[in-house]
Amino acid sequence: MNKQFIERAIGIAAQSAQSGGGPFGAVIVKDGRIIAECSNSVTRDLDPSAHAEVNAIRAACKKLGTYNLQGCEIYASCEPCPMCLGAIYWARLSGLYFAATRRDAEDAGFDDGFIYQEFAKDPARRIIPTERITADSALQPFEKWKESADKKEY
Repeated sequence: MNKQFIERAIGIAAQSAQSGGGPFGAVIVKDGRIIAECSNSVTRDLDPSAHAEVNAIRAACKKLGTYNLQGCEIYASCEPCPMCLGAIYWARLSGLYFAATRRDAEDAGFDDGFIYQEFAKDPARRIIPTERITADSALQPFEKWKESADKKEY
């Protein structure tokens, strides 16, 4: 853990908030060097997945030429939302450090609590109507994956 990296993430978040973006920033570090740093660009990019952490993961993967960021750490200005936390795990980052909490974000109008509640519900009882459609071919993509000699495990 390095305080200068968390301060950088906070600075990126503050700059983003000041210029009309979301008040979130993230920095990815490898071997003590910043590999990627990004802010939230949801409204600028018209992309609800363009959170600071996701943007930083995308930039770091592109820079390093990999989808596996093991050996890298992420510093976030705020506790990651469920989507970003999932992306952090999928990217295999080796460490996560954050400054503000999700309660702090909630106080500023960014409330992820309903998403955590939705995860716990049976799919049929979620706010967004969710229903499984059975299909004879549903497992075909997984069968092809298992058979493929060219697959890259991730």
